[in-house]
Order: sequence, then C-alpha cells, then structure tokens
Amino acid sequence: MDIDSRKRGTWRNAALAALLTAGTLTAAAPGAQADGARTETPVVSTSPVTGVRETVVRVKAPLPESAGPRPAACDWLSYLRYRAADGPAAAADADRILVAQPGILEGAGAFDSVARNAVTAAAARGRHIEFWALDRRSNCLEDRTGIASGDQHTAVDYYYRGEQVGGRTFNGYVGNGRLGWMARLGIEQTVRDEYDLLTSELPDQSVRERKVLCGGHSLGGVVTGYFATADFDGNPATTADAGHRQCAGYFALDTTVSTSLADLSGSIPDDTNLPDVGLGHGVVQAGLDSGVLPRALSAPVLLNPETMTLLAIAGLGALEAPGAEADLPRYLPANLNIEATNRFLFSKDTPTFVTGSPGVKDFRLTNDAVLGALLDDNSVPLAFLQSSVGFFDGGPIVDKDFPVANGSSQQPGLFGIGYKAIPDRPHGPLYTWRNYDRVGAADDPGYRSADGTPFTAAGKEVTDLRELARSLAEQPLDFTEQYFPTKLVTDLELAGSPQVKKLVAHPEGITAHPTLTVLAGDGLLAGRVPDDLHPLIAPGYQHLDVLTAAPVQIDGRPEVVSSGLARFAATLD
Repeated sequence: MDIDSRKRGTWRNAALAALLTAGTLTAAAPGAQADGARTETPVVSTSPVTGVRETVVRVKAPLPESAGPRPAACDWLSYLRYRAADGPAAAADADRILVAQPGILEGAGAFDSVARNAVTAAAARGRHIEFWALDRRSNCLEDRTGIASGDQHTAVDYYYRGEQVGGRTFNGYVGNGRLGWMARLGIEQTVRDEYDLLTSELPDQSVRERKVLCGGHSLGGVVTGYFATADFDGNPATTADAGHRQCAGYFALDTTVSTSLADLSGSIPDDTNLPDVGLGHGVVQAGLDSGVLPRALSAPVLLNPETMTLLAIAGLGALEAPGAEADLPRYLPANLNIEATNRFLFSKDTPTFVTGSPGVKDFRLTNDAVLGALLDDNSVPLAFLQSSVGFFDGGPIVDKDFPVANGSSQQPGLFGIGYKAIPDRPHGPLYTWRNYDRVGAADDPGYRSADGTPFTAAGKEVTDLRELARSLAEQPLDFTEQYFPTKLVTDLELAGSPQVKKLVAHPEGITAHPTLTVLAGDGLLAGRVPDDLHPLIAPGYQHLDVLTAAPVQIDGRPEVVSSGLARFAATLD
C-alpha cells in the first residue's frame, strides 16, 4: 500500500476517533451498523497481515446513576473485533470467539498483532475464529484525536499547544476531582462489564458456553480468574449465569488464570501512587470515594496520561518517516514531566540522570530509534513495557547502568533480565535502528556490554518495530491505558477481605475448562513457571511480545503465541 493510501486510511480513522472520544457516536458512520445501543465501524488498516477484517464495536451499558457524573462515552463498552474476511459475518456463527482482557495500563490496541495472527493461523487450519480485544470502561476518557491525525507534529500541537484538529481542542488530562465515578471501578464492575458485553453480543448462553474462550494478558489473567468464579444473578444455586458457564476454555498470555497477583511480580512499579492496602478495604474505599486517595494509577515518570500519549506520538514518527532523523525530542515542549521521563529513559548512569547531560536532545536518532529506545527490552528499564524489536545501530553503544547496573540482577521482576544499552556519542553519528529480523545478519556489529556479554542475539528478537508502531498509532482504541482504576488493583491486593472474597462464588470455575497458558521465555514468569500448568513457552519473548510478535520469525517459523491459540481453539471441538 502506498503512503497516500495509508494517510487516507488514517484520516478516516481520525474522524471516528474524535467521535468516539467525544461520546457522540450514536448514529452509524458510513459503513457502520447502529441501532442506538450498538455501533460497529470498519477500521482501515495498513497491516501486512491480510485476510482479516477489523471493526471497532461500542455497546451501550450505562453505569448506575449512583456512580455520579461522567462523560457520556463512559456509559459505553468498546472492543476491537477481528475476524476472517471470508468468514461468517455473525459472531455466533464463528467456530470460536476469543475474548481478551487487557493487562495493567493496557488498552485494546495492544492486541492488534496477536489478534490478526491468530485469526490467520486458524484460517490456515480451515477454522473461522474471532478475536475480541476489550477496552476497560475507563479508556473512555482518552482523546485519540491528535494521534488519529496521522501526523506527529499535528499531534504534538494538539496535545501541548492548544491547536485544533478537525475543529476539536484538547481539554487537558483529567484530574482526580473529575474521576469520582471511577472510585467503584473495581474487579466486580470489571467482570460485570465483560458479562454484560458477552450477553449483549451473544444472547444465547449455550453459544457462549460452547464457543467463547475467555482470557487475557498480564493482569487480564487475574481478571479472567475472577470472571470464571463470579455469579451474575446473585443466586449461586442458578448456574447458567455463572462466569465459567460463559466460556468453553481459558487462555493466559504471560500470566496465569487465577485470583491472585502472586504470579505478576514486576507488573506494578513500586513508585506508583497506590494507597497502602494495609489500611483495610473499608478505609481504602472511603478514601477513593472522597477523593483523598488517587482514583487512577500513575507514577512520576513514564506512567501517567501525558507520557503514555508520547508512546503513540513516537509511533506516528516511526510510521511517517522511519529512517528520517527525529525532531520529536526537540519539538516537544519543555516541562518537568517530560524532562524527568527523558532522563529516566535516556540516562546511562546516575550522574547523567542528575545533571541531565547528555540528554536525548543531544543525540541524533532516527524516528525508528526513538521508538525502539522507548519500548525495546535492551533500553526501557520496566519489564512490563518491554518488547524485543531489534537494537540500536550506526554508532558506539555503551551499557545503560541506570536505574540498575547491568549484571546486578538477572532475576525476573520490575527491570527484566536483559542487559540495557544506550548510544554513546552525543552530537555524533545518526543512530539508526536494526529491526528484529536483521539482528544477527552479516552486517550486524554485534554490540557487547563492557563485561563482554552480547546485548542481544537473533533468538531474542521477535517483534517488528513497524508493526508495533502501527499498533500504537493507527488503532482507534489505545495501545496503553491512561486512566487505570486504582480500585481494580486495591481490590486484587485485598483478595482476602470479605468484600472481595464474596465475589468468588464459584471457585470451581477456574478448573472447569481446559486452559492454555502461554509464557514469555524472558517475561515476568521466566525461571519460576508453576509445574502444573504445562505452559507453552515462547522462547526469547518479553512481556509485550506475546501480543506484538511478528507473524513470521527470524528462523522462518510461524509466530508461537498466535499459532498456539489457533491450535488450542481447534482442539476444543
């Protein structure tokens, strides 16, 4: 597809994104279906994985009035629907429907690659499956208008300089005082939303029980565990409404299907604004209700609405002009949040972090290299944000020994297990990015750490940077989650409290069906896999790679996760 065609597709999505964000899409856009309580709109994609149709679906599911004032868009549930182009139009006629809950700080757009790859892999087996990537209700607060413009400078001007896009002006990021309705968005409402969506889209309970596979990524595995054990009519004696009766099987992507956070060490940074759950469920809830406690999860750097938006803006640059020299670090306005984030991500050691020199603005980087620096496992220090998209190229590379020194900890956790690297020549050469499939090629310099350890190898790289950029920048629903409900985490941390324990009405639900557990070989559970799960291991994968890996790997083999999902869906007949 030529660049002009890609731009036209992106601009069509821009109009849709603006309407979705404003909560005004109550009638069908061209090519959409609508009945006042449901909309389904085609998504134009430039993915090289053809033969898959994608739509964005919105279903009206109002919160009770007791939730308090909220944007109209927040009374709708949204998901991305993927299906084979030659498959049945009605979801109920598909062979399987995989319904995926996102992880922490994650949106539906993150599932784009694995969804397309799974649908394609199933089609190769003669099966028509659908993949539904769910958004949490709180994603309704995100404004994708600037990203959906398809232009990096336009996006920066929209979010930071008050410039309009399509007649719309950014209203700023939502503060705690306007998030009162999120004080009750815990695990009970989260699984209720999934149930309401399923029963609306697939009214026949017998179809759901025969065809739906329930699962998720990261925290989505725990949400799936609570869904499987939930009772939705208030009477545990009647089981047609029980969570496990809505599923034929479960799948877990670098997580486990459980009602415990124990397997997700490293998925929640220590410096977030989570309240002390030692206060007890009642005190924490009162703090959320009053606004004394933060109703959305954030951290001083990287993990907040403003900096999450930067990931998608960086993705735009990698799509527009991947090999061109980036001006994003200099085009962004100077503020404390952006400066602190840049220092955290682009400092080779503690003195550099303290002084801010040299900073990212002092290096010449291509747009590809900027995005790689933000999300590659040999660069970004936070394990739950890591993917394996290649490596720096074009100039000298040194160890990144901040926030932890290379070789100091090779245990899975917050910082992952890979050695970190950073360019070493400010005001020097133009640093480029070597994509995943060129690592280990004849012209690869084979960069090594100061202790002689190779930073990476061909078997450790699995995700195409361009496809990661497309998932970040082209999707109508966000890759990341800007307003993650604090209550969802505090509920799960207080799993032993009476208020949360009562939600596990059918504990047998977790083992009621077969489960496919897929674990990233270098992900959060690396080296501590529970023996009884018999998981499918994806070698070399990081936490995000289970969602973003390319359909064809360096060795020419099909992608592991999507192939495993397609095979699992077929074996349940």
